[in-house]
Amino acid sequence: MKIALFTETYLPHINGVVTHVKSLKDGLEQLGHEVLVVTADADAHRHYIADGVLHCPAHTSHRFYGYGVAMPLSTTRLKMVSRFQPDVIHVHNEFGIGLSGMMIARTLRIALVYTLHTMYDEYIYYIAPQTLAPMATRLSHKYTKLFAKSAQALTGPSKKCEEYFRKEGVYKTVNVIPNPVDLEAFNPEKIDPVKKEAFRERFGYTEQMMIGIFVGRLGREKSVDLLLRYWKETIHPEEQIRLLVVGDGPCKEELEALSGELGISDMVTFAGKILHDEIPPYFAACDFYITASTSDTNSISMLEGMATGLPVLQITDPLNEGQVQDGVNGFIFGSAQEMAEKIHLLRGMPEDQLSNLRASARRSVENSGALDLANYVIKVYRSALRERTRKNHPFRLYSRALRRKRKLRLKRPRFKIHRKGDSESHV
Repeated sequence: MKIALFTETYLPHINGVVTHVKSLKDGLEQLGHEVLVVTADADAHRHYIADGVLHCPAHTSHRFYGYGVAMPLSTTRLKMVSRFQPDVIHVHNEFGIGLSGMMIARTLRIALVYTLHTMYDEYIYYIAPQTLAPMATRLSHKYTKLFAKSAQALTGPSKKCEEYFRKEGVYKTVNVIPNPVDLEAFNPEKIDPVKKEAFRERFGYTEQMMIGIFVGRLGREKSVDLLLRYWKETIHPEEQIRLLVVGDGPCKEELEALSGELGISDMVTFAGKILHDEIPPYFAACDFYITASTSDTNSISMLEGMATGLPVLQITDPLNEGQVQDGVNGFIFGSAQEMAEKIHLLRGMPEDQLSNLRASARRSVENSGALDLANYVIKVYRSALRERTRKNHPFRLYSRALRRKRKLRLKRPRFKIHRKGDSESHV
């Protein structure tokens, strides 16, 4: 099978969608399928293909972390995708490249699969002032609905995506396919202990300290500010419990300032942006992963922490229920006090029990590798192909034409004919 994956961002950029698409590409190729990634590239001056990636000229968007934004209409792009002759087009974003994928699928009459990765209600503030947020949200829902209606199959990394579609009035089946994680790269037994030691030395962490880690884009939607306020309320310096925040984003300086205002700078470290390849020792040298975000559908950073054997402390998120199970692979908290209780519970846990919890956290993601993802998605592709074939069946096309003809006949203008000396009128 030939598959074209349309994504606004790709390597060397790193985010959840990039990691997902790269893993999907690797898994599909391991299964013997041919893959073309179509992406925006702000450094490209023309369309070109290299190493299975079609680079499309784009403008840099400073609002969206310096990613490229490409124009949706391009005859060159259409020709190059057409030459690849994909069986399926799989759209992973909804901007220039995603819109291009939807239109190319329609033009070439190719099966279209659409994956919703992001709950856009949480990101409206990036593009609209607060007074226009309600209107921008309504437009966002209509726009996402356009993709959903055009696609023969829908997927999302959690049930939260299904709920989002329902809110928009889309009632198609949503195939819930969890995000992937590189199980080898994050295998704690294969992470160099020297690198772990170097990590702790770099940040001045002693052997007595317990370290919680959060990894992600530092935007308002990640609720790191809430995590800092909870930390201030319930964690004390003498307890030797520290928080490490890894990542960059528009709120980084604001969060660092808040940490200072709260007087917890000695307990919180902002590591900034770390290359993805260098992340495993960071996880392996910490004791738990913690997040207060409810905007994530199925956080890849959280999964990577679990793959490293870190129990997860996650704030209550009913639509993501089941990703973290209390006492199985981590704990759920709903308040600052509950957060502190769970951290102290972990700290006081006997070594054998803690070891079992860490092993359980890793087991909960062991079916989330690239091959697992590809096998799940191939089933969706086959379903989309069947649906596309059904819609293109000659009988259905003939029936559609008849219905269209009947509608046109019914819409013909009505004329009144008046006979001389007769008050009656006939149509």
